[in-house]
Amino acid sequence: MFRSRRWGLVRRLWRQRCASTHCGLSARGQSEGPEETLNALKASAHNLFKKLRDDELELLVRVLASRGSWDAGCIWCPRAELWVGKQTVAPHVLLCRLYRWPDLRHAWELKRLCFCEAFWRRGSEGGSLCCNPYHYSRLCSPETPPPGSSKASTADSSKLQTYESSHSGLRHHHRNDTTISRNTINDGYWCKIAYWEHRARVGCLYAVHEPSIQIFSDLPKGNGFCLGHLGIGARSDTVRRTRGKIGQGLLLSQEQDGVWAYNRSEHPIFVNAPTLTSSSQRNLAVHKVLPGYSMKVFDADRSPAHRSPFSAGDGPCDPDSARISFAKGWGPRYSRQFITSCPCWLEILLNRPG
Repeated sequence: MFRSRRWGLVRRLWRQRCASTHCGLSARGQSEGPEETLNALKASAHNLFKKLRDDELELLVRVLASRGSWDAGCIWCPRAELWVGKQTVAPHVLLCRLYRWPDLRHAWELKRLCFCEAFWRRGSEGGSLCCNPYHYSRLCSPETPPPGSSKASTADSSKLQTYESSHSGLRHHHRNDTTISRNTINDGYWCKIAYWEHRARVGCLYAVHEPSIQIFSDLPKGNGFCLGHLGIGARSDTVRRTRGKIGQGLLLSQEQDGVWAYNRSEHPIFVNAPTLTSSSQRNLAVHKVLPGYSMKVFDADRSPAHRSPFSAGDGPCDPDSARISFAKGWGPRYSRQFITSCPCWLEILLNRPG
């Protein structure tokens, strides 16, 4: 008897799971071996697949094949939790564990992304839940950064920012660029983005009016701010190699609690901003955000504490800004001590009443 198209889709979905998924799950129950856990996982996954229509299964196959580069819609499923061995797991957690993060444990480790339809429903989905694994990211917070992150020490960070102030010319540039003056911020944008290669700004400031913006290397990797359109003269080999790592880049979104950056690329990004640093510190920390993770790069609740100029003995630093470097970190734990030594980086200048 010929096997059905639906059976073929289910078989493809099971084959596309992360190779180490069963290893990550076996750590949850010491009494179960890897094969037992894998069998329980397979039964739960197939139980979930039964609840999806054929077109939803096909959509999930396409989403996984593109690794999130294809902007697909929501995949709705019942909210009911599924049994994996002796434990229950939410449907979206199960699929995120299957196809993205085998070590994922809890739903609170995830953040729904702003392009998910359910994000705007604010909990009014009823009995349905979006289980598209690429509509979620893993949370990265300054207090609990993912493995491999680094924070600059006070003394070294002071040296770092003093160097940037005296050599990069960024402060001078800001004072003379009237397009970001707080006296002329009534044209509807919520931030402007400057793209830099080492110490040279490339292209004009990019004003963002929509709630979110994708920043990526070349078409057709997204819709938004395409860095590949920005021309410059001769580029160094280091810049060219780093630009090749930007790929899908990042998603920057303005949300109720602040501004979030989601790393869509296959390489880490590095972030520093005044609101990522505690009020007791005078120097900005640098945080590593791994692929698939999100971090709040501007905390609206903490912003008032940073209204006064933030400095490290080198003059003021805009309290409503953030800096993001692609692929290359900077600071005492990296070969590059200063962000102006990073090949490709962004400056996010928020439009807030001052």
